[in-house]
Amino acid sequence: MNAPASAIDVRQPVRLAGLFWLACATAGAAVFFLPGIDSLVEAWVQPEYSHGPLIPIVSAFLLLRQLKTVPAAPVGWTDRLPGLALLVVALLLAVFGRVIQISDFVAYAMILWVGAMLLIGFGWTRGHALWPPVFHLVYMLPLPGALYYGVSTWLQGVSSELGVFFLRLMDVPVYLDGNIIDLGVYKLEVAEACSGLRYLFPILSFSYIFAVLYRGPIWHKAVLLIAAAPLSVLMNSVRIAIAGVVVDRYGLAHVEGITHFLEGWVIFVTCVALLFGLARVLLFFRSDRPRLVDALDLETDGIWTQFLRLGRAPAMVLPAVVMLALAASVTVLPERVPAPIARDSFATFPRGLGAWRMQSDSRLDPGIERVLRADDYMVRLYEAPASDAWVELFAAWYVDQSRGGTHSPEVCLPAGGWEIASLRQIDAPGADGMFTLNRALIQKGLERMLVYYWYDQQGLRTASSFRSRFILTLAKLKTGRSDGALVRLTTPIRVGETEADAEARLQALLKAADGPLAQALPGE
Repeated sequence: MNAPASAIDVRQPVRLAGLFWLACATAGAAVFFLPGIDSLVEAWVQPEYSHGPLIPIVSAFLLLRQLKTVPAAPVGWTDRLPGLALLVVALLLAVFGRVIQISDFVAYAMILWVGAMLLIGFGWTRGHALWPPVFHLVYMLPLPGALYYGVSTWLQGVSSELGVFFLRLMDVPVYLDGNIIDLGVYKLEVAEACSGLRYLFPILSFSYIFAVLYRGPIWHKAVLLIAAAPLSVLMNSVRIAIAGVVVDRYGLAHVEGITHFLEGWVIFVTCVALLFGLARVLLFFRSDRPRLVDALDLETDGIWTQFLRLGRAPAMVLPAVVMLALAASVTVLPERVPAPIARDSFATFPRGLGAWRMQSDSRLDPGIERVLRADDYMVRLYEAPASDAWVELFAAWYVDQSRGGTHSPEVCLPAGGWEIASLRQIDAPGADGMFTLNRALIQKGLERMLVYYWYDQQGLRTASSFRSRFILTLAKLKTGRSDGALVRLTTPIRVGETEADAEARLQALLKAADGPLAQALPGE
């Protein structure tokens, strides 16, 4: 339980000079961390992260509230050394992010900077206990692209399964094919926007605040914190089930209205109400049985006094000077601009690849294009004269992967209803020697297909998405470039065929397409 404000001695002299130096350090940090701030503002426009602007405000409230429990006492410079060390780490991470032009690293560094400033101001002995409001700032960050799509696809699958479960409980005949809920006459797609992330992130943030303010056993706090994720997924599945019932009984024309009504605040408020209900249940396990309002620390008295304590004149001078100097340096130094990338467009990719001839050149659905966000892509079917079986060649190229990029087929294929029966890495011959690619056997009902895919990072091909990101980072440091691609070959395993037959087709087209792909996917 937090100590009352009256028990804390805050009668230390307030030095307005300290607030001045703190303001200087903050202003310098705003300039130095500007790429990270820009990336946050850009992310906050998306519905999933629209709660982001509120996070720093709430974190500031949590900090000032918790400061009432930190006694005012002199702090020696040795006690500030951990803060100075963390400041160095934060600045190095931000410099690294600016050099390779990946603004997410700069945003991460901002949170470390806030923690460093608190440790410098209050010392390690007292300041390390202030981690809860600092950690809350994590909720304002967008997920890395690969993690976002992985979590989104997984939540789509879970929401689809639960939505169908609820529909069957209501005696609605339904069949699930991947993320497509088949109601017979109508089909309802559980798209990326229906994954529930727009509810999950705000609810996770709220449950964290709820757990911090809750005055009770640690296990109560843990339950309140952990319950947020299943609650938001459950309510999203209920929303999908309601949409399914509306479609089944009234048709597609009415589903958009009910879906919009149930989005946003309705789901959020319902989840919040359920969290409050869970907290009331937990209170029955306490011997004192307090009211819920008494179990929450909502005391705001003395907030201004705690704000004044942030100004500690001697401690703030060094960070202020450092941040102002860094801010001046980044405004004077020219930004690194990579040279233009010379490559052949996929539109000029050969229609004939040795014995293989193109049978179709198609475009993706506009919704899939928006998710893919590729700067250039192709989806082509090739056939060899000696065979009536086709091989699909898909390639997506990105000029800048620092703001997104290649999406693993491990994420995309299950969303289309395909089950990955086996997945392993194999060595394959290329124009520049052997390289490693992913070999996947996928199936949907009685259909089976064999898939090859790999990542091409400026001529360096790899099967590993992690190694792909590592190669990208090195390329950013070396040349400033962040272009790259994903290449995928797919062929059916026909009735009476073996996997070896299908694999021979993939390897034959891979050999024929290797040279033209090198022209369309520029190397170093």
